[in-house]
Amino acid sequence: MGAYEPKYLYSDQINATFSANTTGGQSVIVTGNGTVGPATAGSPACVGVAANDVAANQRGAYFPRGKVHVSKASGAITAGARVDTGAAGTVASGAAGVNNVGIALTTAADGADVEWMEI
Repeated sequence: MGAYEPKYLYSDQINATFSANTTGGQSVIVTGNGTVGPATAGSPACVGVAANDVAANQRGAYFPRGKVHVSKASGAITAGARVDTGAAGTVASGAAGVNNVGIALTTAADGADVEWMEI
């Protein structure tokens, strides 16, 4: 049996492209495939907090809310979608509040690797 470790832990900083000007300390949400931006009232699940000020379309860091995993997708998954457990240890796109284990950070086709964060 092979060993597994999450891609990022709670104490790590994650580098991503920011979709809008963001101030250090603002909560961030997934805004696209591998991108984050400031959360607004009623935003979907927060994935972390900006580590510093970042200009729109620039790379920056945020502190993750949960561990980040890489799993096989069962069906297509879009970045920002909630994910549930899928067959044979995969993750699948899921409905809000129904057995959700996380939120997709990247977009993936069926059978491809998808990065997702625990919520």
